[in-house]
This record gives sequence, structure tokens and C-alpha cells, in this order.
Amino acid sequence: MTTLTENSAALVELASLLREEGYTHTTVTPATHARVNGRPGNTFARNAADVFGWSRPFLKDSLSAELFAAMARAQVLLPSDGAWRSRLRLSCLDDLTFWHSAYPTDAANAVFFGPDTYRFARAIQHVLATRRAPVRRAIEVCCGGAPGAILVARAHAEAEVWATDINPAALALAEVNARQADVPHVHTAISNLLTEVPGEFDLIVANPPYLNDAAGRAYRHGGGALGEALSLRIVRDGMRRLAPGGQLLLYTGAAMVGGKDPLREALQPLLDSQDVAWQYAEMDPDVFGEELETPAYADVDRIAAVTLTVTAPHGH
Repeated sequence: MTTLTENSAALVELASLLREEGYTHTTVTPATHARVNGRPGNTFARNAADVFGWSRPFLKDSLSAELFAAMARAQVLLPSDGAWRSRLRLSCLDDLTFWHSAYPTDAANAVFFGPDTYRFARAIQHVLATRRAPVRRAIEVCCGGAPGAILVARAHAEAEVWATDINPAALALAEVNARQADVPHVHTAISNLLTEVPGEFDLIVANPPYLNDAAGRAYRHGGGALGEALSLRIVRDGMRRLAPGGQLLLYTGAAMVGGKDPLREALQPLLDSQDVAWQYAEMDPDVFGEELETPAYADVDRIAAVTLTVTAPHGH
């Protein structure tokens, strides 16, 4: 793990102070976030969860002097019409905390964390609980704030664990989040998927962007007609990089059209052509329903959250 910058170290300190004060927050979908913030009385923050979870503007006396000073050291204070905002959110996953971008996540380099992250985490925990072979080397691609890499690193303290992304802002927060989780064996690298980290892996995990985002935001836009291109590439490239007995876990979205799953239809011949075992399943049948109102999804019935687990044979 690299040495943290002064600002990043201050973020670790800020997260610690918040947890000592009993901070907790579960991040919801953007649509739910907007509904909750739009309720009467929710215009301004009244407590730390409002500031760091709900991204509401706040007056200085809404927080303790210690927290406000820590925000200043971490350079997360943003002026907002006579008040202040936090430029980052802090979300909780079990006993872990993760910094990510404040709401709304409009910036091209926004760092994602949300309901998909919680589902992705449960899928990883299932793989870790059922895997019998050791994990000596692992990687999370499209890592964002690196929840996957951190979960794997906590479960396998002796493993070499990588977190890669094309977004430098994501990797900066990944390093902070790893320090908060006390997993110094998480390494970060700017990489287009697996390209900059050579070698084979016992475990590859990915929660890539999977929407067709008109704004082209990197954390949402998966490419292809329905956001599927990046997921297909991860599977194609990832299978070549699995060690004997290695596994690839992909958590992604599948746009269903006319009762059919085009993502699965594209994956099946690719998977069946290789000497691998695989399982594909829907984890949630209906996510990001608001996307169906956009032109790219005019013919889509629903978007499902799906998982694909690929296992390489031993001694391949």
C-alpha cells in the first residue's frame, strides 16, 4: 500500500471520528435519495448522517467543532450559498466504511457506491465462503472505492490483492478505504481492466458499469447497445487470466428484451467454448427502472442484477 497524502490521511481520521460518534449510513438509489431529500424539513442537515450520507447542506454549528476541523483538514468542505456541503459521502458496509462521491453523482469521474455495491459484496462473501482452494492472488477490476478488493483482502490476509480502475479519483479513495479497513496488502493501479497487472489470479471480481449512459459517465456507461460491452470484455479477458482452479465473479446488469436476456445469449457461446464451469443467476429482477424512460431502453422490459461465476479447471 502506498503512503497516503496528507489529505487522504485526514480522510481516514475523519472516518474514524465519525464511527466513534456512532455514525452509520446505508446508501440508497439516486431516485430514493432524491425523494428523501425532497421531504419537508430535509433541506438542511441536522446531524452527521445528513451531512456525510444524505449530502445535505449544513450550517457550521450542526457538527462538532472537532468534526468541522477534520473536514477542513481533509479538504472536503464545499461552500454552498452561505452554508457548507461535504464533497464526499461515507457509507457503511457491515463494520466497514467507504468514502465515495457526494450526491448527485453528475461528474464524469464520480466514484460509485450504492445498492449494487451491497449486492456485489454479498456475492463476493458467498464465493469466499464456498471456495475451498486458497486465494493467493486476487484482483478487483473497475474497482471504484475498492469494496471487492477490501472484502477479499480481509478474508485472505496473506494474499496479494489488486484494485484497478481507469479513474485516478477512484483509486485515491480506494487507498483511503483500504487503510480504514486495515488491509495494507491491497495494491492499486491505473489499468484498463487487467492490462497493467500481469500474471494469473485465483480470484477476479468485478462490478463494472453496465448502463447505456447518455452522458457517458465512466462509472455508469458500460458501452454497447445496452451497456453490456464492458461485462463481455471482462469475461473474455478474465478467463484467460485465471490460475488453475481460479474463479471469476461478475456482478452486472442485464437488460431484458422481449422476455429474453441478450447478455446471457452473448455470454453462453463464449463460455461454452472454454474448458470452464459457470453459473449465471438473477440476483434482483428489477433495478434502475427509471432508465426504461430513456431512448436507449425504449424496447427493454426490465434491467436485472445478475451474477456470473466462472471456475477454471485445476491444472488447466
